Amino acid sequence: MTDRDLDLDVPLADLEEFRTKMMEIDRSAQNISRSLVGGLKSALVDGKSLESVFKKIALSASSRVLNSALAPLEKAAGSLFDTIIPFAKGGVVGAPALFSMGNGVSGLMGEAGPEAILPLARGADGHLGVRSAEGGRSPMPSVQINVTAQDAESFRRSEAQVSAMVARAVGRGRRGL
Repeated sequence: MTDRDLDLDVPLADLEEFRTKMMEIDRSAQNISRSLVGGLKSALVDGKSLESVFKKIALSASSRVLNSALAPLEKAAGSLFDTIIPFAKGGVVGAPALFSMGNGVSGLMGEAGPEAILPLARGADGHLGVRSAEGGRSPMPSVQINVTAQDAESFRRSEAQVSAMVARAVGRGRRGL
């Protein structure tokens, strides 16, 4: 096999994952070796039966294997519950996301861009719809009028003009202009 026959286009992430797995295997082998040596030592020095030593080693090894086998499941279950976001007060979904609709049916939202989640409420007329923050009423606008006058007499003279301007503004507001 020549250097040209070797395919060295392996992503670095795969190599790092492989290295991590090999380190885990090495640690497990060292732990089993320590258990075995410790068990044999206690059998010889402390007078424990060889059978109890091997039982202890087997239980220790099986516990480690079970823990490593269940680690991905534990991680998946943990990440499932870590990512639950409540939308009882509404919100925005900015990326595609699956959601359960019950009875084994799933929905897809956010696939065409951001989507809003709006809580529904039943109105006094019995219809189901979106309720505004003000309980269904339009918010009252805040209007501020500043009048600059030289004295009280000039203010009284402009009072009719200001009243007419306010009446016209309110009329335009009612018409949605």
